[in-house]
Amino acid sequence: MRIRTAGVVAVLGLALAASGCGGSGSDKPAAKESATKATGGKLVIWADDKRTAALKPFADEFGKENGVTVEVQAVSKDLQTNFVTASQQGSGPDVVVGAHDWIGNLVQNGAIDPVQLAAEQKSAFNETAIKAVTFNGQLYGVPYATENVALIRNTELAPEAPKTIEELVQTGKKLKAEKKASEILCLQSGQNGDAYHIYPLYTSGGGYLFGTAANGDYDPKDLGVGKPESIAAFQKIAKLGEKGDGALKRSITGENSIATFTGKKCAFLVSGPWAIADAKKANIKYDISPVPGFAGGKEAQPFVGVQAFYVAAKGKNKALAQEFVTNYVTKPELAVALYQAEPRPPALTAAFDQVKGEDPDLAKFQEAGKNGQVLPAIPAMAAIWDPFGKAEAAIIGGADPAKTITAAGKTIAGQIK
Repeated sequence: MRIRTAGVVAVLGLALAASGCGGSGSDKPAAKESATKATGGKLVIWADDKRTAALKPFADEFGKENGVTVEVQAVSKDLQTNFVTASQQGSGPDVVVGAHDWIGNLVQNGAIDPVQLAAEQKSAFNETAIKAVTFNGQLYGVPYATENVALIRNTELAPEAPKTIEELVQTGKKLKAEKKASEILCLQSGQNGDAYHIYPLYTSGGGYLFGTAANGDYDPKDLGVGKPESIAAFQKIAKLGEKGDGALKRSITGENSIATFTGKKCAFLVSGPWAIADAKKANIKYDISPVPGFAGGKEAQPFVGVQAFYVAAKGKNKALAQEFVTNYVTKPELAVALYQAEPRPPALTAAFDQVKGEDPDLAKFQEAGKNGQVLPAIPAMAAIWDPFGKAEAAIIGGADPAKTITAAGKTIAGQIK
């Protein structure tokens, strides 16, 4: 789910020149003043624990410049659910920070407003990031980071990046036979599966989740789960499972996949930028490359996710919220601070260029996600995760691929209204 000294100056100039509230420059102060008076001069931002500390200095600066108090509040769990509930009760924040695939649900619940970025501001961002926060033809968020999974490889155990998943399995089996590893591949599944991490292999096998409409948006009426393409994909995945090569196992979970890799028990890990800190801490010599697909199959395409700032539709200070997300979140300094809090590729090109020299891993993750698919943000996506994941886990465990994924498709179709 992230992007030249001259570039920084240019983007800053655009950010300061562009209006986040619409209208002419002459009416902005009035909008700010009325918003401030109406709320006692407070702007409330909700974010998760990792981002809260990084945001506070910028929130304070914004508050001083606009004569308001800005509170950045950490919401540790269920941020999206808590935000929707608070919004409906009229007790939510003015700005919320979260993943782009929340957008369909948030719009459906009337929880967020579109944001206004000038064309020049939009062009300063990674194109995929802007696409991800665009829903029903409108921009609903200002992106700050992108993320996708890649293949992270222990180069002491596996010096060369595998070109296909079959080549990876062959190397992994050899390492097991030599007692240099106990697992072929660390790709998390667990008992309930994990649609996000298996997706590159699913796409390489020919599967898809949703087709696209003429305008390029995902079409919930064209469900790929349960179609012949998804059956063919899972037949290939099944061969990697517990009754096949043993490369995919339900015993590899979100809790232990990274630890198994950093413990040098497997040479290959499918994960994202969030895994790198642990690899460095464990002194693993590693490299990053795209997740390989099946020999003769389609390209393995990971999901590309985006983190973004949203303006609450029922916030008490909407004019200032628009001003903050459009003219402060577009600053490279803020994007870099958020990157330092949690290293995911910045969506703002100037910020990405600024930090990529310090961290060559960023470019490798971006390359691995270059041809990825934007994680669907349509409300129908909520129906995918549980049935798809459980079908994946069952197939990895040896269940019949055709029957299992066909049943999952019927369950999903029944949940999509």
